[in-house]
Amino acid sequence: MKNIIEVKNLTKKYKNTKAIDDLSFNVKEGEILGLLGPNGSGKSTTINCILSLLNFDSGIIEIFGKKMNTNAYDIKEKIGVVFQEVAVFNELTVYENIDYFCGLYIKDKIKRKEYIEDAIKLVGLEDFKKYYPKQLSGGLLRRLNIACGIAHKPKLIFLDEPTVAVDPQSRNNILDGIKKLASEGATIVYTTHYMEEVEILCNRVIILDRGKIIASGTNEELKLLTKIEEKVIVEINDLDEKYINDIKKQNNVDSVSYNDNNLVIYFKKGKNNIVSLIEYLKKENIIYNKIYSMVPTLNDVFLELTGKELRD
Repeated sequence: MKNIIEVKNLTKKYKNTKAIDDLSFNVKEGEILGLLGPNGSGKSTTINCILSLLNFDSGIIEIFGKKMNTNAYDIKEKIGVVFQEVAVFNELTVYENIDYFCGLYIKDKIKRKEYIEDAIKLVGLEDFKKYYPKQLSGGLLRRLNIACGIAHKPKLIFLDEPTVAVDPQSRNNILDGIKKLASEGATIVYTTHYMEEVEILCNRVIILDRGKIIASGTNEELKLLTKIEEKVIVEINDLDEKYINDIKKQNNVDSVSYNDNNLVIYFKKGKNNIVSLIEYLKKENIIYNKIYSMVPTLNDVFLELTGKELRD
């Protein structure tokens, strides 16, 4: 597959701070790339530089094999952008909003009408064409925002947190729509803080922190990077601190937490971890409601690589 985006040695400084530090990566045709990172990691800055919305200090950015710049309109017309902040016109209906944004690129009225109907169907807004944005729920508004960004059938789409603060039904609709866009040949760069979405959607993942790539690969490749082999969750009511400290000292235990009556234990690579734990609980006459084991999730990997401290 050919590269749709090539970023080479990209650096962006704010005064004496490097928001992006010698960053290089590519996005291949037809893939959904998850661009992840904690707040302040450089995700938004990277995307804004790629789109020529922000000047950068050094590096090369090529899209569709051509150098990207502010005047590269032949490239920009093939790109769709859906930012986290909803950006639609309150005085226009759903249909009129999509028509306006599609009309920036598609001048043929017959083709534009076809594209608008396709976008409306993709996001499930058939029953809301004549509604104004203020009449829409949060989930419907997000779906309108997506329709406006992709109605002109772009070959490359940037989706920045498209499912923030929406209900599960709207989220499923949005994720299904993104899968359909990819199946129709679009290349997608996807940012989110919902790791389960990344596991569902993305062919490949890049994790940024402090302007650098700290890991990249498929979901399964990233999970191999973690030192944790097993995550065990035990439902126990009112567990005494003494037992938590005892469990922390057991073989292969990496970390232990206890919140909302859920004891969560991360084990390093080893065997029979859950068996040893059950034997300990039985010996101490600790009654538990449920116990289950799972392999580390992408969220576990993300926290291990970027740390658990709060970010601004």
